[in-house]
Formats: sequence, C-alpha cells, structure tokens
Amino acid sequence: MAESKQKKFIGRSVPRLEDRPLLTGRGRFAADVNFPGQWAMRVVRSPIAHGRLNGIDASVALAMPGVHAVWTFADVAHIPPIPFRLTGLKALEPYQQRVLASDTVRYVGEPVAVVFADNAYLAEDAAEIVELDIEPLAPVMNATDAPGPFDTMQSTEPDIIRKGYGDVDAAFKAADFVVTLELSVGRHSGVPLETRGAIGYYNEALDRLEMHGAAKVPHWNRDTMGRMLGRSRDNFQLFEGHVGGGFGIRGEIYPEDVIVCAAALHFRKPIKWIEDRREHLISANHSRQQTHRVRAAIDAEGRILAIDNEFFHDNGAYMRTHAATVPDLAAAMLPGPYRIPAYRATAHLRLTNKTPCGTYRAPGRYESTFVRERLLDAIAANVGIDKVEVRKRNLLSKSAMPYTLGLETLGTHIVYDSGDYGLLLDKALERAGWPKLQKDMAKRRANGEMVGAGVAMFVEKSGLGPFDDVRVEVKNDGNIELITGAASVGQGIETAMAQICAETLGVDYTSVNVIHGQTDRIGRGLGAFASRVTVMTGEATKRASTRLRTHVLKLAAELMQADAGELDIVDGEIVHIGGVPGPSMKLADLAKARPGELIAEDTFESTHMVYPYGVHVAAVRVDAETGGITIEKYVMAYDVGKAVNPMLVEGQIAGGLAQGIGGALFEEFLYDESGEPLSVTFADYLMPTAHEVPESSILITEDAPSPLNSLGLKGAGEGGTTPVGAVLASAIDDALQRPGAILTLPVTPQRLRAICKK
Repeated sequence: MAESKQKKFIGRSVPRLEDRPLLTGRGRFAADVNFPGQWAMRVVRSPIAHGRLNGIDASVALAMPGVHAVWTFADVAHIPPIPFRLTGLKALEPYQQRVLASDTVRYVGEPVAVVFADNAYLAEDAAEIVELDIEPLAPVMNATDAPGPFDTMQSTEPDIIRKGYGDVDAAFKAADFVVTLELSVGRHSGVPLETRGAIGYYNEALDRLEMHGAAKVPHWNRDTMGRMLGRSRDNFQLFEGHVGGGFGIRGEIYPEDVIVCAAALHFRKPIKWIEDRREHLISANHSRQQTHRVRAAIDAEGRILAIDNEFFHDNGAYMRTHAATVPDLAAAMLPGPYRIPAYRATAHLRLTNKTPCGTYRAPGRYESTFVRERLLDAIAANVGIDKVEVRKRNLLSKSAMPYTLGLETLGTHIVYDSGDYGLLLDKALERAGWPKLQKDMAKRRANGEMVGAGVAMFVEKSGLGPFDDVRVEVKNDGNIELITGAASVGQGIETAMAQICAETLGVDYTSVNVIHGQTDRIGRGLGAFASRVTVMTGEATKRASTRLRTHVLKLAAELMQADAGELDIVDGEIVHIGGVPGPSMKLADLAKARPGELIAEDTFESTHMVYPYGVHVAAVRVDAETGGITIEKYVMAYDVGKAVNPMLVEGQIAGGLAQGIGGALFEEFLYDESGEPLSVTFADYLMPTAHEVPESSILITEDAPSPLNSLGLKGAGEGGTTPVGAVLASAIDDALQRPGAILTLPVTPQRLRAICKK
C-alpha cells in the first residue's frame, strides 16, 4: 500500500487554537455571563474560627431597598452535605460540609447566610449588616497535637490511612544506619487569575435548571448537584465558559455553587455570585499542609532497606469533595523512582479550625517528593557519598519495568508502566553541566559566596480512568466537530485534541472545533484533573477519528466507485492513493451527499494510570543577611512518553515551575492562635512574579512511551511543580554547606535568616 500523504500534526508545536478569543478580548468568563432580571448573591461568612452559632438577625438588611431575601440554614436544611468525588472513606462522611452552617461555625470564612439583592453592591452592603450571634469556642490549630473532639460524637482524627508492603520492622533491625527526619510542607493553594463564580438560571419554558461558570468536572457536578437538588440529568445542565486557571482548586462543588442553583430554582430568578479575592483566599480549598516523621533503614553503602513514613495531614474544618485524596496520594507515591524493599505509611487525617482543603497541582506528590528527596540527601550525608550517587544506587532500573509497587491509590494498583530513570538523570545532569557547575560552585564558595546546587527526581501519575467518550462529526461545511466530556482549565486541550483528530482523519487541525464542558452535548464525561485529558481523551479521540475515517472512506468508495483501500483523506479531500487515477471528493461534498451520516463515537477505558517521570536540577545563591534566595539555574527534564504538542508541554512545565517556587519560597496561609487568617490579600500571601521565576531549561524526552495507549501518551500537567520544593531545599542546603538544614517549606526570608543565625 502506498504511503499516505496526510499531514503530521502529532508531535508538532502548532499554535494554540484557544488563544484568539482570549487575546482579542472576546473571552467569556463567568463574570461575563448575565441574564435579564438577575439578582446578585453575597455570602455572609463567619468571622470566628470556632464557635456556637446562636442566632442570625437579618432584619435590618432585609429592610434595605433592593434586598429580596436572606437565607440561613433553615432555608437550605433540606439540601444534604456536599458528597465526596474521590477517595471517599466511610469514616469521613460525618465531616462533610453543609452549604450553610447550622449550629456551629468551624473556620473563618464559613458561609452562614446569603443575601440576594438587585446588584452586587447592594448585596455586599446588606451582607455586612447581617448580625451574627456566635459564642466563641477554643479552636484546634495544629494537626500534630493530640486529637480532640470535633463534636459530641466525633474526633478531630476521623481516620488513619495505612499502606505498605514488606517487613519494615525486620529491615530496621538489619540496618547499618537509620536516618530520621521531621519535615513539614506549608499550607498554600492555587490562586488563579479568575476567582470562582457561578450563575444559576432556571429556564421555565424547558423546566431546565442551568449553572454557568462550570469548570473541571461539569458532568460529575451536574449529576451530584442534581441529586442534591432533586433534578434529573434531563432538567439540569452545566455550561463551561472560558476559565482563568484551574490548578485543582476550581471546579469542585462548593457551597456557593449549590446555593445559586437552589435559589434560581426557588425564586425563578437568575442568581449570580462572583467571588472576590479575599473570599478566594479564605474560603476556596487550601492544600498541602502536612508534617512527616520519616525514617529510613539503610545499609553501609546507602542503599535503602525500608522507609517508615508517619505523617499528619491538616485538612482544615471539613472534608470536602476530595476527601482523603491528598494524604492517600502522599502515602502511595512516596517511594518514587527508587527500589524500596519494605515500606510503611501511616497517614493521620486531622481536622482543624482552618479553611477546608482539596487538591493543588501535584497533590500528594509535591509533599511526598519533598520528603523522599530530603531523605535521599540525608542518606548521602550520613554515608558520605554524593547526592547524585545515592540516587543512582537506589534507582529502579529500566529492566524492572513494568514495575508493580505493591500499593494502590485512587482505586488503582500502582504499576509503573515504563521508564528509564537512570537515562533521564544522566540527560538532566548533562543539560545542567553538572560537573562544571560543581567546580564553579566550589570556586565561588571559596571566595565567600553562599551558592549551591541540588537535584531531585520524581515519578508522577496521570491518565486516570476509567473512561472517556468522544464524538466526531464532519459538518456540511467540511469542518470537524469534536465533542468530549473533558473540560478545559487553560491547558490547551482544544489544540491537542484537534491535532490528534486531524492527523488521524486527514484534515487540517484548524478545521477541528473541539467542544467541551457542555453537559447537554454529550451524555457523560470525567472532566479535567489528575493530568488525565491528553491520555484518556486523546486516546478516545484517536479511536473515534479512526472509526470516522473508516466510515468516511467506505461511504466515499460507494460514490467514487472505488475500493475503500484505494482512497485516502488528505487536507480534507478524499483522493486516490498510489498514483491511481480517479476523481477526488471534498469531505464537505460527502457530508452534503450523506447528511447526518458522517459521525463516529468511541470510548477509551483504562483501569491503570500511566507514570511520567522527571528530574529537576537547580543552582541557588543565598543572602544570609536578608534571607533572600536567587535561583541562578534551573533545568527540568521530563519524560512524557509522547508529546502531542511540545510547545504546550513546555508551557505546562514552565507554569508548573512558577507554582512550585511559590510553595517552596513564598506562599503560605498563616493563622494566629485564635484561628484568624493572616493571609487575606496579596500583600500577605506572597506569590512569585516574573522577577522571582528564573529562566529555565526544559528537556522533554520520549524515551519510555506508555504501552497502555496507542500513542504512548503520558500526562504533563504536574511535573513542572512536583519536585521544586525538594530541589530548592537541596540546593539551599548545599549553599549553606549544612546538610539537612532545610526541614520546612516555604523557605521564607525569615526562616532562612533564622537558620543562618544558628
């Protein structure tokens, strides 16, 4: 058979299809959605971290012109608590959050009432004069303290996650050395440019309730909120617009989402709620805060015999939709790329009187990678070998793949599908010029500079199933419509899916219109999280496009009086191949000739995730007087199996680095002893800017394609973030020439100055 002349789009850095409306100001974000006659909603939030809610007086607010109603718990008591989406352990259910507080408030920012008014200004003014009678109770602020009462029936430790394999105790008895550390990661989270927002709208003519401003998991949210509000799939739909950043925090079901929908249904009025920045910082999901007490049993050469990992996860006031996802992933993913014969994790889930938690980019892996890589550095110092050498001695080999870890998370057994970790480490060190870097650092240190270099390795996970559906259709104008249940949070899925579809089908990628996040256009979908879309939706796109191509050629063959095997689709035109003479036909003409027939659907199902992996190398300079840290060099090597669009992958990695630096050096939600949040503006909650984020070198490799999908895809959304805290800690240690100096993230100037003074 002659070779196809189809254009290759997979693997090319073609421009993003998403950018034109965003760059020309035609983006349509939640705040841009308006309906005639809409009301604004404002949330009255608890000013106290822990207290008994004795009463709410809204009489003055209700007397204001333009104020229509004030809801308290009594108005929403029929709505059940917000259920779990992932890792929902039975023991955690009593800790789910109601949409409004009933008799107890548990964090500053908890919704206790909502005001509905003609506009947002009136609603905010009215909300400020709603009087709350709250009797303060003692707050619980430290997850490492002994558990106390959550209420009369429950403890602040709802459950303990235990995972492990091998004989850990025997390994510690046989060890030549035991290395012990206590390590903490600070509380921080995603802070997207666009805050959250939701607009509830009841279409009376269709008896259809709608929510606009959906993101991330619109189908799951539709089904779940539908059950909470007594609506079926047919009369409740969610619509995703443009989204100004996701990062795990946006798109989960929050109290406000449920209330705007309930109010739209009750009042038969469009209800609009847009979050302000202070609300975002005190009420949207926080993440990350964990303290690990970890120890490793090692032999005389620094080879790991066992790791014992006990940690305390500060989940804040309630268990939200992610339930135990973060500690579960932290427990399961800690072994990383190393051969660890025995492992034990004991994760204490603890409730405190802080903002409830969810996931943030690389959940559980940012934390566990920091712990594991700190442990590797400590082992190297203990044995007296180089930090690179200790990693090489413990790495899993290429021949070990696929490697069954002996642990499970997110309902799947962890089986590293493919990988050559040693090869990538060598490539990363070569890209960083490691030997020369070491010499330069030594020379500068001899001249009095505090400079150092670090290295960190990690295994990520992506491609979480169990399914994704895709529907592809050739429209009458020859353009392609691709409908998926995935969602976009800015990661470029429209472009990536268009590339896969275009190359498979035989059209230009700009002719593919990808529709996502619209629950009325496709029956089911799992949205965008866990770096799953390119893997799951990408493979489903490949399958649906292949099916459509076969169907198109079959129909065309009938009209063109040819064998389907003699035909090809090139640039949207059906042609004879191999120099066989004959007429051609445009896809548009075939679509017009066979209206409504050029459609194909397919599904990709998978019970196992895929596992990309990476190496980060960093060099820093420390100013002991100011506590400032300057990142002088940063190299990121990441094996993604197959990069559909390398430019998009680089963008994901570069953006992830900025967020990783935030958690490593700047961002932290702090509270005083009474539970008052101290990080409520951008003057308090410091984020890295272009000034603090260094120019980086990104090496994308495809040495280990996944055998679990036809393109070899692995996700790329989180590897830019995962090891940043670990590698910067390693580099700062080196700069200080004090192994093990950094035990806590973020390494703020105050903390670093205190370390330098010791």
